[in-house]
Amino acid sequence: MNQEDGKFRIVLYQPEIPQNTGNIARTCAATGLPLHLIEPLGFKLSDRHLRRAGLDYWPHVRLFVHKSFEEFLETFNPQRCILYSTRGTISYDEIAYRPGDCLIFGSETRGLPDDLLFSGKYPVAYIPIDRTRVRSLNLSTAVGIVVFEALRQTKTIMTKVFSA
Repeated sequence: MNQEDGKFRIVLYQPEIPQNTGNIARTCAATGLPLHLIEPLGFKLSDRHLRRAGLDYWPHVRLFVHKSFEEFLETFNPQRCILYSTRGTISYDEIAYRPGDCLIFGSETRGLPDDLLFSGKYPVAYIPIDRTRVRSLNLSTAVGIVVFEALRQTKTIMTKVFSA
């Protein structure tokens, strides 16, 4: 399967905290983007905290679970993957996003593995923050920042007119 729909793909590599994944699922529901989870997960998909964080939006999320990153690559054959890490070399807003990009985020405590980060196959971006005060942003916050920048750049932000 290819990037047939031209949508960005949100990929969480071995996420650990169900509430974060639930919040990210809500962002996926709001933007129509698919969510890919790379095992092992730090929770069960039936976890009540995961379901609660995603509220009643789960039916609107196109969810894929993969046994490994390699399986994800084989199944979807992405045109381009962008990794996000505090050890990135380019700011997330300096990336020229393209529809079909896979936006890949690591686990909350370990991030992405070094063999993936330093493979030279993928750009590694970071979100600028004051590192003298905090180590990193919450995973669901980081995903939201990146997703909406990618949508803004490609002018694919969904808009609707609401009448009172």
